[in-house]
Amino acid sequence: GRAATAAPTEAATEPAGESAMTALQENAANISAELAAAFNGDFDGTAVTMTGPFVDADAQKFDNAVAEFEELTGIDIQYEGSKEFEATISARVDGGNPPDIADFPQPGLAASFVRAGNVVDVSQYISADWLAENYTQSYLDIATIEGPDGPIMAGVWHRAFPKSLVWYPKAAFDSLGYEIPTTWEELTALQDQIVADGGTPWCIGIESGAATGWAATDWTEEMMLRTTSLENYDAWVAGDLDFTDPIVKNAVEQWSTIWFNDQYVYGGRASIVTTSFGDSPTPMFADPDPQCFLHKQGSFITSFFPADAVPGEDYSVFYLPPLDEQFGKPVLFSGDLMVAFADRPEVRAVMSFFSSAASVEQWVKAGGATSPHNDSNLEWYSNETDRSVADILLQAESVRFDASDLMPGQVGAGTFWKGMTDYVAGTVDLDQAMEEIEAGWPSN
Repeated sequence: GRAATAAPTEAATEPAGESAMTALQENAANISAELAAAFNGDFDGTAVTMTGPFVDADAQKFDNAVAEFEELTGIDIQYEGSKEFEATISARVDGGNPPDIADFPQPGLAASFVRAGNVVDVSQYISADWLAENYTQSYLDIATIEGPDGPIMAGVWHRAFPKSLVWYPKAAFDSLGYEIPTTWEELTALQDQIVADGGTPWCIGIESGAATGWAATDWTEEMMLRTTSLENYDAWVAGDLDFTDPIVKNAVEQWSTIWFNDQYVYGGRASIVTTSFGDSPTPMFADPDPQCFLHKQGSFITSFFPADAVPGEDYSVFYLPPLDEQFGKPVLFSGDLMVAFADRPEVRAVMSFFSSAASVEQWVKAGGATSPHNDSNLEWYSNETDRSVADILLQAESVRFDASDLMPGQVGAGTFWKGMTDYVAGTVDLDQAMEEIEAGWPSN
């Protein structure tokens, strides 16, 4: 809320040119009538309640990101985070006491409330032209969810976490004359060159306690996006394309050629299921020579890198290349969808605000957020590596949400994790693994 946050020191950090907030004020009438009214002071003294899964430092970053808007409009955005978000949001909605807005890290969870008719359709008041201008179409498609009276736009994307990223030890990589691959053929050639030079291409680990195996689901999703259509990916997420289908098996086989080649993986295939995902990139930073040169993981992984590793010097990042040009340049991501349960004008104004990068600018500058909005500015990112990650997201020709996070929990956080782990461990073959995963689907 307003009381807790100091006035923003916008002017000191803003690069030359108009600030995002100023641009938003000037454009407000083209976004929604309620946003224009808010900047006109019409909702001064109102409050909007919010909840979400982020707490502590991130909750403070969120408060700082919305402080200027609160100042300009007089709307008090009261955010209260919960570590047990999934349980609390369900209890509140079911009990008839929903927040005005909730931040959902999983559209699948939001979809259950949309189906029940609890969610307000943002396309009723936010301009369709603005949404089409400020988001890649894929984001709008993913936010369009079936309600009791047909599909609605269930919310707006606020933060995104791209996953289609390959991290590499920049200084060593450059000194050996390696070049960033932009096609799958070039990636394959790079792997072989690293082996020929006596190195090991990849660091891979999927151990994660009770969640062991999720990192393998990400690779499967990446390969689905690179070897088949978006329609097939969506059908797979929905349970209409079975895991036992040759299309899905082919995607798994694509990454198996890397994972199951002991020359390609630090510690060999046998180490993958016992190496923690957070520890797995560490050999990349070995002194004096990296023990591996490539690590595929989402943007969050940098917090597991050595504390003294300097972005842009000790490590950098590139986009996991496409495999077949007919499927373009897809990016796998997870992210936060802002969803409204109330339809008061001040809630509409805040939701309209969240559709702009002005609502996440200070969070981006503080670190820990990537904006999915086209009106964001790469100069906001504090280092070259964060800028590269943001640019990869903005350059995406299509985006798709992490499939395991969209599937029912019995599959997405159950048999999919376990089946992949069993397959990598070698206790089952691919056919058995896929049957095991498919069996997790609740019978329709």
